[in-house]
Amino acid sequence: MLDNTIYIDNMRIQVFLCAFNDMPAEIETREKRQAAILRILREQTVGRQTVLVDLLQQQGIEATQSSVSRDLKQLGVMKLDQGYAPPDALPTDEERDEAIFADFIRDIQTAGANLTVIRTAIGAAQRVAVCLDRSGWPEIIGTVSGDDTIFVATGNAAGQRRLVARLQEQTHH
Repeated sequence: MLDNTIYIDNMRIQVFLCAFNDMPAEIETREKRQAAILRILREQTVGRQTVLVDLLQQQGIEATQSSVSRDLKQLGVMKLDQGYAPPDALPTDEERDEAIFADFIRDIQTAGANLTVIRTAIGAAQRVAVCLDRSGWPEIIGTVSGDDTIFVATGNAAGQRRLVARLQEQTHH
């Protein structure tokens, strides 16, 4: 019985040491895989995790869908319409708003000294108004939007001119 106990204790110690010795290799493998994931995502558009697994394996890097899924989460990678994007490739809120203004604003007109009327693509007024509201532009007092029209109130004519100039710059109108 004593021999078995010693053998079991020795075996447990050996298993523990083996597991401990494998940990740095696992960390190194994960770091290498994560670096490769970021490199791949910066070089090409990837829309599915299985495609990413295949690309990693083509580079000789062991990967499974579950390991890639964990890596994407740890790296802060986001899934966008066009595919996965690393955090440093994501547009800022300001860049997204500028793109929305450029894509959806059709016309900008003034109505008096404090009111600016913005025409948008059909159904886009609410989205554009939200971007205006969160912009933090000091000249904007408030917005009211319909389906394709936004009324923007400014404090005075100078604020209105600044607003119109900003919007024209971003929409190229």
